[in-house]
Amino acid sequence: MKKIAVFPGSFDPITLGHVSVIKRAIPLFDEIIVAIGNNAEKKYMFDLKQRETWIKGAFKKESKISVDIYHGLTVDYCEKKQSKYILRGLRNQQDFEFERTIAQMNKKLNDEIETIFLFTEVEYSAINSTVVRDIIRNGGDAHQFLPSNIQIK
Repeated sequence: MKKIAVFPGSFDPITLGHVSVIKRAIPLFDEIIVAIGNNAEKKYMFDLKQRETWIKGAFKKESKISVDIYHGLTVDYCEKKQSKYILRGLRNQQDFEFERTIAQMNKKLNDEIETIFLFTEVEYSAINSTVVRDIIRNGGDAHQFLPSNIQIK
């Protein structure tokens, strides 16, 4: 049976922190699905198609990485994709507390799915999509926090 991990997120936009976690997880799994969660009630800075294009571009040379869009519960999506693993990155203690709660709830919903945590590399620990959006919204240059295939004017 293939070891498939799902790396869920809104990726609005994907950052170098996300990319680092995914690339470091490649040796651990046969396949990693970067799953873009789309919540109709949430307002995004970048549309779904743009986010998907950026993520595909960031991983175009990685045969073990696929990109997909999903709605609903992550554990239900994992089951549909025959994945037993949810991959998450942790930057700090606050991330751990937040992600631990979600992982525990996911385990109650489906006890066959494990959440795998990887710590973010130190140079990416301050990067998150919210801060990047704020930089962009205020006319700043966020390119140093984004994969090179993403060009935002």
